[in-house]
Amino acid sequence: MKTAFELHNVTKNYGNKTVLHGVNLKVSQGEILALLGPNGSGKSTILKIMAFLEGITSGEVYFENEGVSEKNSEVFRSQCTLVFQKTTLFDTSVYDNVAYGLKVRKVPKNQQEQAVKEALKIVKLEGFEKRPAKKLSGGEQQRVAIARALVLKTKLLLLDEPTANLDPKNAAILEEVIAKVNRENKTTIVMATHNMFQAETLPHRIALIDEGKITEIGTPVEVFGKLSKNLARFAAVDNTFSGTAQLTAEGTTLVDLGGGVRVEVTAQLQGEASIFVNPQDIILSKEAIHSSARNTFKGKITEITDFDSLVKLKVDVGKPFLIQITKRSFNEMALNLGSDVYITFKASSVQVF
Repeated sequence: MKTAFELHNVTKNYGNKTVLHGVNLKVSQGEILALLGPNGSGKSTILKIMAFLEGITSGEVYFENEGVSEKNSEVFRSQCTLVFQKTTLFDTSVYDNVAYGLKVRKVPKNQQEQAVKEALKIVKLEGFEKRPAKKLSGGEQQRVAIARALVLKTKLLLLDEPTANLDPKNAAILEEVIAKVNRENKTTIVMATHNMFQAETLPHRIALIDEGKITEIGTPVEVFGKLSKNLARFAAVDNTFSGTAQLTAEGTTLVDLGGGVRVEVTAQLQGEASIFVNPQDIILSKEAIHSSARNTFKGKITEITDFDSLVKLKVDVGKPFLIQITKRSFNEMALNLGSDVYITFKASSVQVF
C-alpha cells in the first residue's frame, strides 16, 4: 500500500518545551488512522504538522513519498484539510460557509453549487443551504465544518476530536460520514479521539501517543485485544477493574472487585491486581449457561446504545460490564432497559496487568 504521509524522527519544540520526541509515523493511502492519547500528549500538534500549519524543529516530513520543504509545502498544504474540535463558522448561510474554500480557489459557480449539494447530502444536511450557520445545533455545525472540508476533495482529511461533546445521534452521523468518505472516496483520514468505542470500531489502525511519543501502533484488535499498560495507564477502558487477588486450591486466582463480584483468572498472583475483559469475549444470555466458563454473573441492563448492526449494553452485576452483541441477537432476546440477563466469560480470557 502506498504511503500518504510520513513523519520520520520528528521533534517539535515550543520554546524550551518539547511536545514531540522523535516521532516516527507512516500513514497509508486510503486508511483511517486514529491518534489516541491523553490531553497534552501531542495529538493535535501532529495534526497541525500534517496540515502544514506548524513546522517541525527537527526530523523529516514526506507527503506521498516526496520530501517536504519550504519550497513545496504550499502545494502540499492544498491537498490537506484540518477540521478543528471547536467549530468556527462564518456568520452567514450554510451554503456560503461550505462554498468558501471553492470561492477562494476560483471554482466556477455551477461547479460550486454541485459540490456543495453533494457535500451536504453526505453529511445529511440536504436543504440546509439557506439556513444561518451559527443558529444550527452544535452537531449540525460540526457537520457543516466537515462538509466545508469535503467539497475541497483533498487527499488527506484531518479531524481533531470530531465527535467531542456531541449527542449520540450527531456523533453516530459523523462516524457514518467518516466511514463513507473513506470507503467511497478512498480519502486518507487521520483523526484524534478520546472515544474508546469509536477507536475500536472506526479506524483501520490506532497510534497510542503519550508525552509526545508513539508508544504503540496497530489494528484495533491488536491494541484493544490485549490491553497494554500504555493504554490502561491513561484510558478509561470499559471492563477494566481493580481488586484484591487470592490464589485458589485449584491453582487459579480469584480477584475480588467488590460489590460481590469475584472474577476467576488463570494467572497466579496475590495482592492488588487490575483486570481487563474484552467486551467481545463476554456471552450474554437470558438464562444461565452451563459450560466450562468459570465466570457467570446475573445482572440488569442499565444502558443501551444502538450502533446500527451492533448494540452496546451496560450490565450491572455489582460492577458495570460493557457487552457488545449484534442487533439481531438483541431483537431475538427481546431485551430492554432493566432486563435480567447473565454474562459469562472464561477465566483464560481475563487479562491481568
